Amino acid sequence: MKKIDIVCIVEDDPTHLFITKKYIELSGLVENIMVYKDGKEAYDKLKAIFLASQKLPQIILLDLNMPIWDGWHFLEEFTKIPIETKVNIFILTSSDSETDKEHAAKYNLNSNYLVKPITLGEIKTILAEIQS
Repeated sequence: MKKIDIVCIVEDDPTHLFITKKYIELSGLVENIMVYKDGKEAYDKLKAIFLASQKLPQIILLDLNMPIWDGWHFLEEFTKIPIETKVNIFILTSSDSETDKEHAAKYNLNSNYLVKPITLGEIKTILAEIQS
């Protein structure tokens, strides 16, 4: 089975970052993992990758509650970049708020809304969906 080239995790909590990264590694379905601690850092680096015509991640796992730029600010700015390839964004948050879920629907991410902690099974399901 062909592996996913790049997954990006945007997460400021070291425990959730460790768990998510470990599960991605255990899945055996991903070549490379990018990690950013807040939305601004992720946006700046991903935009630079896009402008350099380098390969963007196929999947972004995005926390909502982060310092500097939260996940919503990242989405607002990232969706303005004229990217032609498919980047699958999954919100991965501790928020089970209906307001946040409704906000996610504005970005067509209501089916890509996952509440932490993520499980190995959920990671494998996401990665398998993207591969097919």
